[in-house]
Amino acid sequence: MSRNRATAIGFIAVLLWALLAVFTVGTAPTPPLLLNALCFTIGGSLGLIWCWRSGGLTALRAVSWRVYLFGSLGLFGYHALYFSALRLAPAAEAGLIAYLWPLLIVLFSGLLPGETLRVGHLLGAILGFAGAATIITGGGAEFDAAALPGYGLALLCALTWSGYSVLARRLGTAPTSTVAVFCLITAAASWLLHFALEDSQWPIGIAGWGATLALGLGPVGLAFYVWDIGVKQGDIQLLGTSSYAAPLLSTLILVLVGIAPATWTLAIAACLITGGAVLAARANRGHS
Repeated sequence: MSRNRATAIGFIAVLLWALLAVFTVGTAPTPPLLLNALCFTIGGSLGLIWCWRSGGLTALRAVSWRVYLFGSLGLFGYHALYFSALRLAPAAEAGLIAYLWPLLIVLFSGLLPGETLRVGHLLGAILGFAGAATIITGGGAEFDAAALPGYGLALLCALTWSGYSVLARRLGTAPTSTVAVFCLITAAASWLLHFALEDSQWPIGIAGWGATLALGLGPVGLAFYVWDIGVKQGDIQLLGTSSYAAPLLSTLILVLVGIAPATWTLAIAACLITGGAVLAARANRGHS
């Protein structure tokens, strides 16, 4: 597979992740670990069917347990943190902070062999973090201390996924079919922790179950398989910078469906975060 094609396949995940916030809101009041369990059961089952149809099950036996542990921790950690953040803070604001991960991917990937961190990437980072600061401080409006735990979890979420994506580059020999195992291990751990720590509150009605199914099939299903191809075989810095389309699209979707109000603070934060991406992407293209 060519590098350009792998990069394009990886970007499909970005489009799917733009729907992550709106579907997550639709699953309320389902608690984070139970939502993790439901979604990854769907996503893992989808992956197993794909592996069986493509003949990829045999290759799974040759993969080290360390790879399975790494992948499962990445998927479990990111989504447990993300779902928790959106339960504790406004969806659009928490989602924008969580979407600092593309910026962090660009920064962290500069530490990889053969990659270079440039001035444009650092300036883009400053804009991105300025956007996050605008959200946390309320843009000079009333400071919402009650949302701070959710914002903190969203930042941890961004660090988790960016670290996972960059380190996954070092596991380039592991087949993409391993993602199915990551999903199933994550589902099993989430079921166990849910029954130990949470009260069961299932999705409500057709809308709630529909949002859960959509999460498991798309943003918490297919997205991982195409993202794995992209970060292992494509242009990881271009993927990281182009991923800034996701926060802008996600925010617009939340506003359009009426979940988030169209405020100046939200607009400024989205523009700063997206502008940081554009600046970093231009730096990447200018030296590719």
